[in-house]
Amino acid sequence: MGTVQQTTTATRPRPGERIMAAINRDPLTAPHRTRNDALLAAALAVAAVCLALLTDEGRRPDPLGWTLLLAAHVPIVWRRHHPLLVLWAVVALIGPYHALDNNHAAPTPAAYVALYTVAATSRPLRTILTGIAVLGVSTSLMLTVSTHQAVELLQISGWVIAVLFFGVDVRYYRQYVAAIVERAERAERTREEEARRRVAEERLRIARDLHDLLAHSITLVGVRTSVAAHVLNADPERLDRAAVAQALDDIAETCRAARGELRTTLEVLRENGAAEARGPLPGLHGLPDLAEAARVAGARTELSVRAGEVPSAVGAAAYRIVQEALTNAVRHAGPRPAVRVELDERDGALHLSVTDDGTGPTPGTTPGFGLVGMRERARSVGGTLRAGPLPGKGFEVRAVLPLEGVA
Repeated sequence: MGTVQQTTTATRPRPGERIMAAINRDPLTAPHRTRNDALLAAALAVAAVCLALLTDEGRRPDPLGWTLLLAAHVPIVWRRHHPLLVLWAVVALIGPYHALDNNHAAPTPAAYVALYTVAATSRPLRTILTGIAVLGVSTSLMLTVSTHQAVELLQISGWVIAVLFFGVDVRYYRQYVAAIVERAERAERTREEEARRRVAEERLRIARDLHDLLAHSITLVGVRTSVAAHVLNADPERLDRAAVAQALDDIAETCRAARGELRTTLEVLRENGAAEARGPLPGLHGLPDLAEAARVAGARTELSVRAGEVPSAVGAAAYRIVQEALTNAVRHAGPRPAVRVELDERDGALHLSVTDDGTGPTPGTTPGFGLVGMRERARSVGGTLRAGPLPGKGFEVRAVLPLEGVA
């Protein structure tokens, strides 16, 4: 219980913080403003009554004066709803009060509050014009009472100007604080959007990696399992044990390689995607292994690489594109397709092509994510990719991956 009480006390804002929050808050949208202004109007009315009672008997208000004095404080309740209208209502009630030559100090606090509200909520030009109009009306009314009182009013007009300037200053201060808060909120939204974008990109990258890894490995395992099953069923009495053993060894090797790549991907996930947690990216040096795996799976694969050192991101993109293209060829091109893989570095870009002479996907087959993933791989390094059937027979994948300006 004591811990909860200490926590509540520690998080409760201090009085100074509450005062600054009230000053910084927009007066036109502040919560409980009607209730608070009603309390303010009551306090000002009590102060006005005290000032009126402290004066000499000759200047104390008569019943009409008391009515006008107290009525002048009623509009203060709505000062933040209609500032200018409230000011003129107060002036309209205080004017006759002064004209009756009652105590002139009693309604002054309410008039100053109404003036301050207009200055703190209106544009500077409107504030200046309102101040001039109030001084003009007040001086005209005082001239009807006595010239001496009008001169005194002009002498204390500096207080009116000071109240107006104070209200304008508070208004600019609130605008300054609001601009700072808006910039901070905008920066926070930008950081949140950037974080969401990075999360989306990382999820997309992981989805591509898992798709490329699992689709390639499962396809090879399926092909080699079919080879083993075919050897076992072809002629049981003349069983080619060496062929079956080779097919099973190939399946085991594919599973080990897939397990290793999957472990690397999961380690990246456990390390929250830290760049240093990622192992070395696959590159052009891994293409011969892909070609050999496709040959073992039954594709007659030819590989031609005429490129030197390329950025690791470009090499990884090329590796994954070739991997997915070979997987599609083994899966959809029919038995023993002829597949040619060419990579050529020219004109500041890596040109990649994978062609086969197969029959292509079976009509009615549900499209997967392979082509989408290849295009995303190419776009990730600023390149382009197009894929489609060749005239007559076969399928082709072509990509252009720029080598300059790639991180």
